[in-house]
Amino acid sequence: MTFADLLSRLGGPVIQAPMAGVQNHRLAATVCEAGGLGSLAAAMLTPESLQAELQALSAATDQPYNVNFFCHTPPPSDSARQAAWEQALSPYYREMGLDPAAMPNGPGRVPFGHDSADVLETFQPAVVSFHFGLPAPDLLARVKGWGSLVLSSATTVPEALWLQAHGADAVIAQGLEAGGHRGMFLTDDLSTQMGTLALLPQIAQAVQIPVIAAGGIGSAQAVVAAKVLGAAGVQIGTAYLCSHEATTSALHRAALQSPAAQHTALTNLFSGRPARGIVNRLMTELGALNKAAPAFPLATAGIAPLRAAAEAQGLTDFTPLWSGQNAQSARSLSATEITRDFVNAWQSMP
Repeated sequence: MTFADLLSRLGGPVIQAPMAGVQNHRLAATVCEAGGLGSLAAAMLTPESLQAELQALSAATDQPYNVNFFCHTPPPSDSARQAAWEQALSPYYREMGLDPAAMPNGPGRVPFGHDSADVLETFQPAVVSFHFGLPAPDLLARVKGWGSLVLSSATTVPEALWLQAHGADAVIAQGLEAGGHRGMFLTDDLSTQMGTLALLPQIAQAVQIPVIAAGGIGSAQAVVAAKVLGAAGVQIGTAYLCSHEATTSALHRAALQSPAAQHTALTNLFSGRPARGIVNRLMTELGALNKAAPAFPLATAGIAPLRAAAEAQGLTDFTPLWSGQNAQSARSLSATEITRDFVNAWQSMP
C-alpha cells in the first residue's frame, strides 16, 4: 500500500495526532469512523497494555489506523545531574508533605523494541509512526515487511531529508506551534525550530515523499493554508484534547479552556526533552528550560509524586499541561464532529 492508497480509503487526509496520557483506543477509533486516520499513542504502553488497546481498537473500527512509538536512545546515568534535580525538587517535596529522600528515579518510557513489534505484527496496522527519528534498521525492516507505512516527525529540513533517506514513507513537518514533545532528533538547538507555515513549504520542496503539516492547525482556514503550501495531509492534536472521547483530565481540560492557555512554552521539566505546554507554577519558578532536569525520559520519575499530590488538591502546579499555541481550537465536541469539520475543509479545496 502506498500513501496515496491510504488517502483514497480515508474521507480526507486528516490525522489525529497521537497523544500519550490523554487518549486511548476510543479516540482513535472515533476518528477512523469519521473519515480520518486515528492514532493510538503507544509510547507509554507495556506490551501487555498495547495488546489490549489494539484488540479494542480493531474491534471498534475496520478502518486504517496509526500506532505511534518513541524511538529515542536511553541516556546513560548521570549521578551529578540527578543530584542537582533532586536538590531542585526537594523544596516542593517538603511543601507537599513528601519525603525528598524517597524521590524515585528510573528509566521512564522505553523506546520501540522487538517486544512491542511482536505485538504489533499480529495486527499489522496500516500506519506506524515514530517520534525522535526512526528505530534501528532491523526494527524498521520488520514494520515495513508486514506492509505498514512508516511516518516520522521532522522539525527541520535536514531531519526531513534524513527520514527520507532512511526509509520513511511520509514526513510530518512539525512546526514550533505544536503541543507536546518536539520531534527533533538531529540537534538539540531550539534556535533551529520554526513555525509550521515557514517549515512546511521548505520541507515540501526538499523531499520527494508526502509531507504532513502539524502544529497550530485548529481551524478550516489552517487546513486550507496547509494544503496550499504543499501538504499532502494535516496532523491535528490540540483540537482533540477536550473532545468527548479524549481521556484528558478535568484539571487539564479546565486549563485548556481558561485564559492561562494563551501562554504556552517549551519546557524540559516534565520529561527531559523540550515539549510545549501551558505555563504553570513549576515552569515559572524553575524556568521552563532547566539544565538540572535529567535527560529524557529520566526527569519524569521525580515529578510524578509531586503531580499526584498536587492534583489531589485540585492543583496543576506540577502537571504537564500539554497544549499547542492554538488552544482555542480545543472544543468540547465529539471527535466525530471535529474530524468531519477538518475533512470537509480539506475537501473544499480542489
